[in-house]
Amino acid sequence: LFVPLLPALPTAATFTSTPSCLKTKYPPRPKPPPDEEITEAYLKGSGPGGQKINKTNSAVQLKHIPTGIVVKCQETRSREQNRKLAREHLAEKIDDFLNGENSRSAVVARILAKKKASALKKSRRKHRQAADGKASDGGEDDNE
Repeated sequence: LFVPLLPALPTAATFTSTPSCLKTKYPPRPKPPPDEEITEAYLKGSGPGGQKINKTNSAVQLKHIPTGIVVKCQETRSREQNRKLAREHLAEKIDDFLNGENSRSAVVARILAKKKASALKKSRRKHRQAADGKASDGGEDDNE
């Protein structure tokens, strides 16, 4: 049995993607605090949605007792989904409060700002090269 040592040539069905080692890793999401540290209240919603949202207690308000941070969530019509989302939001707020510049949201914001600046720099470089190319081509046509 003969096994070639060279890799197979790429075909039309070859797919490529960014290697996982080159992708930027975000820090893990913070864990919600234990239930003993939270007071939970269900409120009537406000805002758009009419009579239905004004009558049902689907909005959730969580208060973290040690820090005093309060979060209210009424993103969905479901109380359980709002409860889950409120816990996630509370965990993020607590992370911001306790860790400051080292919190997940601050790190992610820095990474995204760096990516945006890099893309802007790349775009400027590309447009500058295109403009330089056009200027040199136009100059040659005028001399002829």
